[in-house]
Amino acid sequence: MSIRYLFLVLLTGLLSLSGPSFAQKQTSTDIKLKDFRPRSIYRIPQSNITKARFPVIDFHAHDYAKNDAELAAWIKTMDEAGIVKSVILSYSTGKAFDAIVQKYAQYPDRFEVWCGFDYTGADQPGWAEKAVAELERCYRMGARGVGELGDKGLGELYSKPTPGYGMHIDDPRMKPLLTRCAELGMPISIHVAEDEWMYQKPDSTNDGLMNAAKWNVDMSKAGILNHDQLVATLENAVRDNPKTTFIACHLANCNSDLGKLANLFDKYPNLYADVAARYGEFAPIPRFAKAFMEKYADRIVYGTDMGMDPSMYRITFRILESADEHFYEHGRFSYHWPLYGLALSSSTLKKIYTTNSRKILRKK
Repeated sequence: MSIRYLFLVLLTGLLSLSGPSFAQKQTSTDIKLKDFRPRSIYRIPQSNITKARFPVIDFHAHDYAKNDAELAAWIKTMDEAGIVKSVILSYSTGKAFDAIVQKYAQYPDRFEVWCGFDYTGADQPGWAEKAVAELERCYRMGARGVGELGDKGLGELYSKPTPGYGMHIDDPRMKPLLTRCAELGMPISIHVAEDEWMYQKPDSTNDGLMNAAKWNVDMSKAGILNHDQLVATLENAVRDNPKTTFIACHLANCNSDLGKLANLFDKYPNLYADVAARYGEFAPIPRFAKAFMEKYADRIVYGTDMGMDPSMYRITFRILESADEHFYEHGRFSYHWPLYGLALSSSTLKKIYTTNSRKILRKK
């Protein structure tokens, strides 16, 4: 037997190990958690809701379209899904904001662009006056709200062109901006904290480990606030600015304990929340989440924060509208757990989809 023949035999064997036959022989000890992609074994009804039951205002979108062709395609998708308007949370001020406004101006009834706060020179005297002046300029350019402000522990870091390091929403320096927003009728969309699994160690006890291995909050950073401290900054601002409307993004990242948000809703009528990008977090607890949303139906608005693909809208409708059970959406949410439809009532859906948004936008 020649050496060449032996080499070919060995090579053929190695190649066979990497093919389908090897996959069929995998044992549980060979499977990596990141490759866990279960398929539901249940033969039960499955919904494919391509259009929302009622007209929808998406209160949490961003500047996704890169050109006119993508923008036209997005409009077509919105029409098919029943999205009558999308609020573009630009984070931006200055020339960047102006450019975004110009892009979406060709569809004035379908998009509303919100601005950020300009933190440039926030450590210098006279900053607040300059920041308010820029806010007023953005208002004249068409901004009717502010957002998305974002604080994951170190301050309002989302705003462009300058992040607000060390400045939380309840910082006394923010007061002139929050007051002026009330006077101009500009709601504030704000992201505080992250969900519970991001603060836990990414180990075998972490319920969100499929995502926590990649996304987690580094609490070792100097001066960083934890989840409850960040929610407290939001409460302080909402309480101290009763004429300013706040929308807490992602249900204030309280999906693991919706009672915290319920407590805020009970105390502050100027607080709302969107459900954007947290469908995978509340869909595993359909009965509790449904009871919460039915009770606080007047305070919740629809949002996506997940791009502009048709399938993205469809999964949100399936979770909110259907009674589907035990299904997965690995590509969109990356969790190991199954999802369930909330089967929200028509009256609640209508409020979340449209009524509350129109109220906030002052369009009865």
